[in-house]
This record gives sequence, C-alpha cells and structure tokens, in this order.
Amino acid sequence: MKSIRSLFIIGILIASSGVFFKIMHWPYASLLLILGMLCLAIAGIKLIIKIYNDQNPNGLFKK
Repeated sequence: MKSIRSLFIIGILIASSGVFFKIMHWPYASLLLILGMLCLAIAGIKLIIKIYNDQNPNGLFKK
C-alpha cells in the first residue's frame, strides 16, 4: 500500500509541474503531463487490483 501511495504522490507532483510548465509555455510540458498521468494510471490500476484481491480472495488473480 505504501508503494501505491508514493506512486500517487509522485504522479501528482509530476502532473502538477507539467501543468505549471504548460501555463508558462516552457518546453517538456507535454512530456511531464504524460508521465504524471501514466504514474497516476498505474497507481490506480494497482489500487483497483489490490481492492479486488482483498474483497475476493479466490478471485480471478488468485488462481
């Protein structure tokens, strides 16, 4: 759970800095936004899988 939380925090920091770069019209803003959103998406998928496995121990991923 700690890695999911840290991945969310890293994703938020990267995405918010990408937004700041975009507002200031600095280079690499799109790259930062893409990396931040990818971090957030990966953390969200990990969180969904963890919640699913905790609620359904004999589910799809525990074969």
